[in-house]
Amino acid sequence: MADALRAYGWIVAMWVRSTMVYRASFAMLTVGQFVVTGFDFVAIFIMFVHTDTLGGFDLPEVAFLYATSGIAMGTADLLIGSIERLGRRIRDGSLDVMLIRPVPTFVQAAADDFALRRLGRIVQSLVVFGWAMVAVDVHWTWDRIVLMPVMLVSGTVIFASIFVLGAAFQFAATDAAEVANAFTYGGNFLTQYPPTIFAKDLLRAATFGIPLAFVNWLPALHILGHPDPLGLPKAFQFASPLAAVALALVAALAWRAGLRSYRSTGS
Repeated sequence: MADALRAYGWIVAMWVRSTMVYRASFAMLTVGQFVVTGFDFVAIFIMFVHTDTLGGFDLPEVAFLYATSGIAMGTADLLIGSIERLGRRIRDGSLDVMLIRPVPTFVQAAADDFALRRLGRIVQSLVVFGWAMVAVDVHWTWDRIVLMPVMLVSGTVIFASIFVLGAAFQFAATDAAEVANAFTYGGNFLTQYPPTIFAKDLLRAATFGIPLAFVNWLPALHILGHPDPLGLPKAFQFASPLAAVALALVAALAWRAGLRSYRSTGS
């Protein structure tokens, strides 16, 4: 594990150095991502010009959901998002090159083409998060304070695991990157909004299927003091770490199975 992390750090450092050669380009791309992702919150803000609440959540509370989902997704995308290109590597034969290097294939696929410009999404979410923390009306008890970092870390692990599951699926279907995006970027969009505006069948699927509800919905219900629309036991609102670990184990097994089934492109 230590060797794998060290190798990941070396590959990331190499890509960061190459990025910093063109500092102006990096700055423009990062600012561009900041602005583009910010349009999602502008759309939410425009909604609240015409209404005071959305599904029982006011603007600072929706901003809290938006920001926590964005931070988790942005961090996962920064650290491991490159793995979603696995299908392309399979098609062009570059995965075969990774297999013969003395570095774990997973580490190479996750760190290769590390895009530091993705910090733009994280910074934009942090700005909204800072405003939401000031504006939201919450009585900060010790359990709510502890739950905040737990929620963010668990959400990052959940999104990272979905990235890995999507990559593992591409061993069987090499053109399935967009299918994976429906659960990563689509999941990020879904969890930006209150769970109370969605049908209960969708909420059940996001809780017991792909556990997107544990990214921020369930913990936020406790932090913000809202009732659970599904009426689940209170323990579910503290179960994000368990959901994250369980999904990470499933993703690891799926990756292992996919890699073992790979038979090269023949190039």
